[in-house]
Amino acid sequence: MIVVNTETIPGHTIREVKGLVQGNTIRAKHFGRDIAAGLKNLVGGELKGYTELLTEARREAIERMLTQADQLGANAIVNVRFTTSAVAQGAAELYAYGTAVLIDPESAHV
Repeated sequence: MIVVNTETIPGHTIREVKGLVQGNTIRAKHFGRDIAAGLKNLVGGELKGYTELLTEARREAIERMLTQADQLGANAIVNVRFTTSAVAQGAAELYAYGTAVLIDPESAHV
């Protein structure tokens, strides 16, 4: 399945719009990551534990979005966006959404 953050896919024509698809996950901070993050805040640098947490969350949200698109019979998702929000102290939601479409390759004209 092709997944892009643009409205069109070069070399393809959108034949049918299947609808909005979405995926989300809510993740809580891990106590061990909090300690490491607190120490890192003292000296600066990347908070690798949180980077890994968000990477896992993004991957899960995308997989859920892909599952919805597949159930609709789509073969691509266009205009994909991500958003995050705090839902409780120490927990955040990562939300992915886009438009599921059915695409065809454009014919090459000579």
